[in-house]
Amino acid sequence: MTTRIALITGANKGIGLETARILGRDGMTVLVGARSADLGEKAADALAEEGIDARFVHLDVTDAASIQAAAERIGDEHGRLDILINNAGITPTDASDPATSPPPSRVAPDLVRTAFETNVVGVVAVTNAMLPLLRRSPAGRIVNVSSNLGSLTQATGPSGAARPNLLPYNTSKTALNALTVAYAKELAGTPIKVNSVAPGFCATDLNGHTGSRTPAQGAAVIAGAAVLGDDGPTGSYIAEDGRVPW
Repeated sequence: MTTRIALITGANKGIGLETARILGRDGMTVLVGARSADLGEKAADALAEEGIDARFVHLDVTDAASIQAAAERIGDEHGRLDILINNAGITPTDASDPATSPPPSRVAPDLVRTAFETNVVGVVAVTNAMLPLLRRSPAGRIVNVSSNLGSLTQATGPSGAARPNLLPYNTSKTALNALTVAYAKELAGTPIKVNSVAPGFCATDLNGHTGSRTPAQGAAVIAGAAVLGDDGPTGSYIAEDGRVPW
């Protein structure tokens, strides 16, 4: 059986690293995408010490040259890509205590721009660069790591008032979900499936480790979407307990 090749962006820590660990333990070659060479190499080395075939790939999702170089390297070394996990993401406002985050009317436009550059534009850039490699896979999978905070249905539902109103982050994840639908529509009828995943409120650097779930628990949801069978969904919003409403 041919070893599957999985690229995870932002994989040097947190949920990304745990996702690489799960897929690597499943026998895949995991490409640890990270913008920091030092942190990326350390993460790949740590996984390798566990017996995982892990390789660092320099990848800054906001840098076109970095993305192109990564795609060329993967093509040269592996000839294809089976799984792309768009995990790299940021929040430019404090998510550790939503009560201290500025309301939408006081959010500087540049903060929204910053969030979208990584969480939305970066996903488009990486996905478009990797699609030719994914098309060479017999069962390509694209997983976009979203959040329950990107759900408009939940935001406007009965519990919506209690949800963190983080304008840059939340709106970028809503836009990411729209990207998922757009790519799923384009790739319908091909072996490639595209889904958004909400890993849950995991304790990571993004929220000052205030989350109630572990990174490994969140990674399990992502890994599950990465290995969906041919009868699995595409263009869906997936969480641990089922689909999330858009």
